[in-house]
Amino acid sequence: MSKHRLPLVAAVYLGSFVALLDVSIVNVALPTIQQALQTDFGGLQWVVDAYTLCLSAFMLSSGLIGDRYGRKRSWLAGVGIFVAGSLICAVAPNLPVLLAGRVVQGIAGSLLIPGALSILTQAFPDARQRAGVIGGWASFAAISLLVGPVLGGILVETVGWQSIFLINLPLGLITIALGAASINETAHPEHAHLDLVGLALSILWLGALTFGLISAGENGWGEPRTVTALIAGVVGLAAFLGFEARTARPMLPLGLFRDVRFAVANVASFALGFTSYSSVFFFSMFLQQVQGWSPTQTGLRMAPAFIVQIVVSPWIGRLSARYGHSALMTIGYVAIGLSMLGMCWAGPWTSYATLCLLFAIGGLGNALAIPTGSAAAMSYAPRERSGMVSAVINATRQSGLAIGIALLGALMSMRATNLLTGYLGDAGVANAEAVARAAISRHDFATDAAMGESGVHELYAAAYAGGFHAAMLTAAIGAFLTAALLVAVLAPAEARSAKETKHEA
Repeated sequence: MSKHRLPLVAAVYLGSFVALLDVSIVNVALPTIQQALQTDFGGLQWVVDAYTLCLSAFMLSSGLIGDRYGRKRSWLAGVGIFVAGSLICAVAPNLPVLLAGRVVQGIAGSLLIPGALSILTQAFPDARQRAGVIGGWASFAAISLLVGPVLGGILVETVGWQSIFLINLPLGLITIALGAASINETAHPEHAHLDLVGLALSILWLGALTFGLISAGENGWGEPRTVTALIAGVVGLAAFLGFEARTARPMLPLGLFRDVRFAVANVASFALGFTSYSSVFFFSMFLQQVQGWSPTQTGLRMAPAFIVQIVVSPWIGRLSARYGHSALMTIGYVAIGLSMLGMCWAGPWTSYATLCLLFAIGGLGNALAIPTGSAAAMSYAPRERSGMVSAVINATRQSGLAIGIALLGALMSMRATNLLTGYLGDAGVANAEAVARAAISRHDFATDAAMGESGVHELYAAAYAGGFHAAMLTAAIGAFLTAALLVAVLAPAEARSAKETKHEA
């Protein structure tokens, strides 16, 4: 890579670092935010999902904005808006204001994340060099995930939870300066058209589905608001796909999915968000709520997952060129599944050596699956549609994360509440279900029962671990099914494509 491209790469890497840092750094602060803003478990889910939902819903349009109005211009605007959203979060006096700031951050992130891959694709036309740069981008992204929990824990304990958002201000300003000086403007307006109806429908179906799943964890599957939201989500998705199939210039060109390789790559991307990305939320809650570690200790204990990604990611370009995308992706999803499956036996007294090994296995899976999945999807579509393709692959991943937090969180909350209700009932607590819901949802252990708050907390840890196991088992099943899909569909499709290319040559 030539020296004159180093500032460009630094700007793009740092922009992604800022956007992704805010995901991992927030997770470790959630229990502190819960106490500071007096919110329940559903509120914590929304702190994460308000960001990821906007990422996924706006990302398709954001990719088109970059293609139409200029990739540099839209990307720099995204950094500026992200800084503004971070400031709103930092000064938030209550949950609604914090969620408003997270929405602004999510909209900005929808410009930053796909914009990064699009800018790199335009700047590095050579496929091998591009694969190496994207691999480095993934490695730098892993650094943000590593730094986030550790830095977040230290900031939360020493300065306060607001500081995890304030740190984005200087980082964002440096990013803007580097990007403005080094990135060349590119655009392909003939391939881009803003689809406002499609955007509205995408927000409707994803938001309704997320609300329904989170509501199910709080109020049960049969509650009227839950049922209404889930139905609205399904109907909204059908309307979105129907409209995109009929409109002349859709935000989501369904024709891209005629290539089975591209379709499977996006299914795998959704599964990655659903399983691995969402697990950071659950790992952080488990380490703090079940094993009793502080935010800083939690961040340090999660570090092996990200250290492995940093070590392995630089080699992904060479490995992909030698073995193909599908092979590395398959191994990655198997490793993720094994890590999640192993977590099903983790409890309050599980040794850190065991958890460390499981974190490392999951980190290896991410290192293999994340960059290869992105590079594969980018290679299966025309280069002039790089903004759109990058947006699609990232939108499916963020959709998986939003739905994963909502669905797996609902499963965890319901399972933990049921277990704790049973434990309290066996202990002779008269209002067992009410006490259980207060403990699981609001982290409130106040009770008139003879066992007192400490006794409830002890049973709470065991019940919370049981809920965590339900979420991890579901995630593991999702990862293994994805690996099977890659073996059965993507690998043969890649082999056929390689054979046809060789024959044409």
